[in-house]
Amino acid sequence: MITIVDIIFWIIIIACFILSFVGLVYPIIPAVVMIWGGVVLYHFGINPNELSWISWTLFVILTILLFLADYLANLHFVDKAGGTKWGMRAAAIGLIVGSFVIPPFGVIIVPFAMVLISEIIQKKTFQESIKVAFATLIAFLSGTFAKGIIQLIMIVVFSFDVLV
Repeated sequence: MITIVDIIFWIIIIACFILSFVGLVYPIIPAVVMIWGGVVLYHFGINPNELSWISWTLFVILTILLFLADYLANLHFVDKAGGTKWGMRAAAIGLIVGSFVIPPFGVIIVPFAMVLISEIIQKKTFQESIKVAFATLIAFLSGTFAKGIIQLIMIVVFSFDVLV
């Protein structure tokens, strides 16, 4: 029998899953933590025996893949374009600052501008700097897309284990 407490838990779990996707656009929201929050809330609040060890293993593997997707996208695109360590740092700072400036477009515009400026300061030509800035943008977009797919898979694994 479903109780009012179960309904409240389910509302919070669904909100956590939705917030995980908002975290793709607003990096200040820890997306993977939101998914884990929903899963753990289900486990401790609704049914501690429902989720299989296979699901828990997949959650861990997919979480690792989520972090790797972001890191590898940046490494591949920015290094290939000749970006500097300062450019990568500027991109990371730009993502955080961009979350608050012109949301949600700030997460694209601010890092792009900061990388461009950082690379110019590093004595790169404007042409080289713009190439690195675009590579950073492509890395962010491809990493975000990959993270979104992985998050969706995590939610599907959870839903399959709970509902089937």
